[in-house]
Amino acid sequence: MPIDAAKATSAEPRTTELAWDHKDVQLYHLGIGAGAATPEKAHPATDPDELRYTLESALHVLPSFATVAGGGMALAGGLSAPGIDVDLAAVLHGGQTVTVHRALPVGGRATQTSTVPAVYDKGKAAVIVLRSEVADDEGPLWTCDTQIFVRGEGGFGGERGPSARLELPDRAPDLSTERVIRPDQALLYRLSGDWNPLHADPEFAKLAGFDRPILHGLCTYGVTLKAVVDTVLGGEVARVRSYTTRFAGVVFPGEALRIRLWQEPGRVLVSVTAADRDEAPVLADTVVEHS
Repeated sequence: MPIDAAKATSAEPRTTELAWDHKDVQLYHLGIGAGAATPEKAHPATDPDELRYTLESALHVLPSFATVAGGGMALAGGLSAPGIDVDLAAVLHGGQTVTVHRALPVGGRATQTSTVPAVYDKGKAAVIVLRSEVADDEGPLWTCDTQIFVRGEGGFGGERGPSARLELPDRAPDLSTERVIRPDQALLYRLSGDWNPLHADPEFAKLAGFDRPILHGLCTYGVTLKAVVDTVLGGEVARVRSYTTRFAGVVFPGEALRIRLWQEPGRVLVSVTAADRDEAPVLADTVVEHS
C-alpha cells in the first residue's frame, strides 16, 4: 500500500529553509484577487486599502500567505514524507488551518519543521494530516495544519479521526458578499508554488474526474480570508489569530463565490458557496479567530 501510516507518523521531523520577499507576497495577493473589483470597491487598483496588498511601499501580509511562503513547501514536503507515496490525481485538499504567532514579515528567511501527526482511515479514502511549524531568528511565525484527502487509500484499519461539524447560527448572516473568480485565476495562483496540473491541464483534470481544471482550494481559502479582513476587520491583517476551513466542494475558474459572515465575539463564522451552481457548498466549518 502506498501509505504506511505508522512509518509516516513516527518519522523524524523534516526541516526546510524558506525564503520570500515582497514580490512573492504581491504575486500571492494578486493570485487571490487583490486589485480586482468587488461589490465594496469599484476602483480597487488605486484604492488605498487595496494598495496594502499590491504596492511594496504600503505592503501588509495576509496571514494565508503562510500556505505558499517559500513556494508552498509545506504541502510538497508532506507528500514526500516517509511512508507516503500517492498519485496526485487521487489527491484533494481536505482542510486547512493557519495559526499566526505574530505578524508575517514582508520578506524573510525561516526554518520550517514538518511532521505527519496523523493518518486517518475514512474507508474508501485516507486523510493525511501534515503539520508545518515555521520560525525565524526572532521566534515562531506560524503553524499550518493541512488535511490531504487521498481517494482509494483507505481501508487499512486506522482511526477514522474527528468528524465534528460547525453549526452556523440560526439567523441571517451579518454580511453577505460575492467574489468573482477570473477565468485565468488558477493560472496566476499556481505561480505561487502549487504546480499540480489538476488546476491547469484539461487532460489531467479529466483523469481526476473533472470536465475541466478546478481552482486551487487554497486560492479560495485566500480569497475568503481577504474578504473577511476587508469587510469585517477593517483591512487589519494583523488582527487575524487563526483561520480554519474544510474544503467542501470545488470551484471552477469564472464562477462567483458567495461569502456569508456571522460575527461573534473574537471570531467570524463563514460559509462559502458557488453562487452560479445553486449555492453548492465550497468552504464549510470555516472560522476566523481575531483580536
